[in-house]
Amino acid sequence: MRIGELAERAGTTTRTLRYYESRGLLHARRADNGYRTYDEADLRLIQQIRTLQDFGFDLEETRPFVDCLRAGHPAGDACPTSLAVYRRKLGELDALIAQLQSVRTEVGTQLARAELEASADLPGGPEPRCELNWENEGR
Repeated sequence: MRIGELAERAGTTTRTLRYYESRGLLHARRADNGYRTYDEADLRLIQQIRTLQDFGFDLEETRPFVDCLRAGHPAGDACPTSLAVYRRKLGELDALIAQLQSVRTEVGTQLARAELEASADLPGGPEPRCELNWENEGR
């Protein structure tokens, strides 16, 4: 298939495919007329790359999966290098989740403090009031 058909079937653009080719992730063969040609295995490579990128992998992190597919494995994640990338990515995700949980805890603490202060009946303090008074706006 030609580059336009591959792009359409993979749900991407020809520009993206040329970029993958420039990065060594996709290898085009050339027809006698000079056009790039691809096959179903190339479509599988692009699908693997796009799936991993949807999961948050950067383009270079997809390389071991592409290499694994090229080596003849039916799944790009069956090779030791792919498994290592999965492990590293899981570690990164765990760290991000822990960071988000910490931020969530802090925001919850700040909210509880602010609600307590807002509901406290402070002696001699002004009553909370709404700054917008539509009745005095001439309406």
